[in-house]
Amino acid sequence: MNKKILVVEDESLIALDIKKILEREGYEVITNIKTVETAIEAIEEHNPILVLIDINLNQLTDGIDLGNYLLVKDTIPYIYITSYSNKMTLDRAQETRPHGYIVKPFRPDSIIASVSVVLNNYKYKKIDTIRSENPMEELTPKKMKQIVEYINANIHKKLDVELLLSITNWTKRHLSRIFMQYLNTTPHQYILNKRIEKASVLLKETDVPINEIAIELGFQNYSSFYLAFKRVTNETPENFRKMN
Repeated sequence: MNKKILVVEDESLIALDIKKILEREGYEVITNIKTVETAIEAIEEHNPILVLIDINLNQLTDGIDLGNYLLVKDTIPYIYITSYSNKMTLDRAQETRPHGYIVKPFRPDSIIASVSVVLNNYKYKKIDTIRSENPMEELTPKKMKQIVEYINANIHKKLDVELLLSITNWTKRHLSRIFMQYLNTTPHQYILNKRIEKASVLLKETDVPINEIAIELGFQNYSSFYLAFKRVTNETPENFRKMN
């Protein structure tokens, strides 16, 4: 699973601070990117899931120029992190339609919350917006949103593809194709990822025994949970809890 975040920041200590904050949340953070040119090269090479951009890069081009590039590219969300909050800078930044704006000095929880919200919203942008004028085609994102909301609300229950088919009246092949089109994953993998996300929160924020977490999230036993968690996060549940 791609968890790369690119930090475009010419102040090395600030970039390192952001890197530490996000790495504790399980992201792979790429830093030492201090110009728009090197940022574009890194974006093309690493295909990050998010770009954090300092506006003032002390170059002929600044972070807003990079925002314009990402606006045209329209495949990666981006957040400005800057000490500039005056109206002129805000007006320029708004024209690039960033997905977030954090003013320095920042707190770790503001970085974590902004990144989490932006990535979540971007993941679902295709089903939150009706993108077609054809009334028949408009039904697809609406149904997808219903499915996603149902999965999220019932992640602790037994969920499988057959149940989702009964909700949509789609064929299994069509359901898989629509999931790939809108969420870039299969129905089975989406359900698994949501369970692991929920498990990660419980492991970090509670003392609930791991066996109980496994059963609560619909896994047949500890072994199946262990294997799934390690496959998705590259960590065992025990190590993940210790690290966090």
